[in-house]
This record gives sequence, C-alpha cells and structure tokens, in this order.
Amino acid sequence: MLEFEKPVYELEKKINELKILSKSRPELLEEITRLEKKLEKVKEDVYKNLSSWQIVQIARHPDRPHSIDFINGICGEFFEIRGDRFFGDDSSVIAGIGKIDKTKFVIVGQEKGRSTKEKIDRNFGMPHPEGYRKAMRAFSIAEKFCFPVITFVDTPGAYPGIGAEERGQAWAISMSIYRMIGLKVPIITFIIGEGGSGGALAIGVGDKVFALEYSIYSVISPEGCAAILFRDSSKASKAAEHLKLTAKNLLEFGIVDEIIKEPKGGAHRNKEEIFERVKEKIMETYEELKKIKIDELLRKRKEKYLKIGIYKEVKNGTTGNT
Repeated sequence: MLEFEKPVYELEKKINELKILSKSRPELLEEITRLEKKLEKVKEDVYKNLSSWQIVQIARHPDRPHSIDFINGICGEFFEIRGDRFFGDDSSVIAGIGKIDKTKFVIVGQEKGRSTKEKIDRNFGMPHPEGYRKAMRAFSIAEKFCFPVITFVDTPGAYPGIGAEERGQAWAISMSIYRMIGLKVPIITFIIGEGGSGGALAIGVGDKVFALEYSIYSVISPEGCAAILFRDSSKASKAAEHLKLTAKNLLEFGIVDEIIKEPKGGAHRNKEEIFERVKEKIMETYEELKKIKIDELLRKRKEKYLKIGIYKEVKNGTTGNT
C-alpha cells in the first residue's frame, strides 16, 4: 500500500470484512452497496490528480506486472533464446519468439524479477552489454524470418558496473539503437514501468511507442537527478516534477504515440484487463504497420526520432538541439 492510497485500502478492507459478515447477516448488504459507491468516489479523488512522484511510486509498485507477466499473459506460446554468442547470458533481458493468436512476433523485454533471489539473478532489471547483444541477436532473427518485433521497456537503467563498461556497455546500447532504427520489420514498443536513460532507449525504438498510463520514461531517475541538482537524493519528489517523466508529459512532447489506460490505481489491480488491452493494441497496430512498405516504414521511423527535441538559433548563427 502506497501512503497516498490509504483511504482506498481502508475502505476496501472494510467492504471485504462486511462481505464476510453478510453471509450470516444479509441486512449488511445495503451498507456494502453504500460503501462501494463511496469507494468509487474516493478512488476518483485519489487518482485523478496524482503528482509525478506518486506516479513514480505506482510505476515501481512491487506487484506491477513485469515483461515476463505480459509475455505469459498475451502469448499462447513463447520460445526463449539465451546468450549473446559472445560472452554469456543476461537474464535481465528476456528475448524469444512468441505467438499471439496466429501471428509470430519476436519479443524482447527487460525483467526485474520478484523474489530476492530472482531480483539478484536478473540484476534488478539493469542489463549488462550481453543483454543488449542478446536483444540484437533476436532482432536479427526477426529480420531473417520477417517477424514483427515487440519490446517491453522496464528498467531503472543499464548496469553501470566496471565489468559492464569493460565489456562495452555504451557500444552495446548505441548499436542496439542503431540496429532498431534500420530494422526491416515493424516494431511496436511498450513502456510498462520504468524507462530509465539509455538502458531503456536501447530497446525503446519503435514505429509505434505506447506508454502505460502510470509508467515513467526519463534520462535519469528522480533520486539521481536530485543528487546532482540539489545535492540531496531525498528531494527526489521535487526532481520528479522537473523531469517531466509521466506518460502525459511524454505524449505532449511527442515521445510516445499513445497512452494505454490502466485500471484505476494501476495495472497491478487488474492484470488480466491490462494484458487484454495491450494484446488488442498489438494486433491493431500490427495490422496497420504491415500495410506500409518497408522503405516507407524505415523513412517514417527515422523521421519520427529526428523530430524529437527543440531546435533554436544560437549566437553564432548555427542551430542546436536542446
């Protein structure tokens, strides 16, 4: 339970208690109905004007569905590939071929893990360079067999350790972006939780990019930003407002194409509902993209990313991207 959600959870707890008692005391049904109506009003009040920091908290909710949950929730079959054919396997990146209805897709997602052991094994969703090289291996399979690509972005950022840097972390990220820009198949991208820095952008290039309503996407975490700007990571809530990292901000800036509405309170409150919405969006978008010739698709994809940002005149008369 998040701090600002207490009124919702307290009412839900009361309603559940009364439902148990109503089995022997049917006169309580009227009170339950009254409280359920009140609950909807409280939910509306709590979730309609969330701050950026509150949205960050929902995006990081421990019960929020991860990439593996979306894969299991929307795919009838999934065959996972492992390893980068160079150094080893990175389990913070899941890649493979999935079947949705009758269509095969190459799916790549970042995975944080849930239990303590799994979080450690998956490096808390922070990929090493071999994770991005595995993703590129999956992209090559997609291109070879003409499978469309789906990516699920959910990472606090790429792993910044010495070993990762020694094995070419920056190169792997940049090459993954480069590979996706020129990939000759449709790409559909979903920001499902956290989208942190270049670690997210490495698999975030798409012909269509969707953000879940309570997801975030930013150049740096609020804590990291606060530590740099204010010399105090505890001011993360203030930094979150300045970063403009919510799905609403991303849509306004043209970084995402559409926001996928979540169940009231977040995707974790009704996972089946969000899986169905994402599945519908995948099939609807793929039907649209497959009608576009590859050359035109690539042109539009490059144009899409070249448009991101603001250009202005500087003193020496040249232009620069800000």
